[in-house]
Amino acid sequence: MKLSVKTLDNKDAGSIDVSDDVFGQPSRPDILARMVRWQLAKRRAGTHDTKEIGEISGGGKKPRPQKGSGRSRQGSTRSPQWRGGAVIFGPTPRSHAHDLPKKVRKLALKAALSAKQAEGKLIVIDGTKLDKPKTADLAKRFATLGLSSVLIIDGAAVDINFARAARNLPGVDVLPQQGANVYDILRRDTLVLTKDAVQHLEARLK
Repeated sequence: MKLSVKTLDNKDAGSIDVSDDVFGQPSRPDILARMVRWQLAKRRAGTHDTKEIGEISGGGKKPRPQKGSGRSRQGSTRSPQWRGGAVIFGPTPRSHAHDLPKKVRKLALKAALSAKQAEGKLIVIDGTKLDKPKTADLAKRFATLGLSSVLIIDGAAVDINFARAARNLPGVDVLPQQGANVYDILRRDTLVLTKDAVQHLEARLK
């Protein structure tokens, strides 16, 4: 499969051959949904916590006599029916992560790249190198390319000037190739890959 290559100024820069195995997969919304759930579950903090009876301070003395008051029997102010008492079967700190096979994760990334290519929302550029980290200049270049909500994936390292210029633009994410993931690809409308990123992703997913 051949894809055209553009510059940041929206000029033609030739074409590039890409693997059908990586960019020509059939639509798999089921695999994409599993992958997004796995990513979001893995990044949850899981720090929610409530106090059980053993963690509540006080409560050593019986609140009132067992008999004679005409009121209910109470043994401790740490009981759940008391204000400030324990929570029964409440949440405790835990990990929300669950297993997902490597083959499924690999297939999901291929499916996400292929989905963007099939929708016509995949753009390949020759590079992201900038002379100066000027946000206004980069915003004008994005406007010529018609980019607003975009994920840009570079090679092994992102050009520092490009990263600094892009970080103040709303709706723009920049990642090195090793950070490419399904959730970030799907949450932005357009995916932009550099030629280095294409080579690294093909090597990673073959």
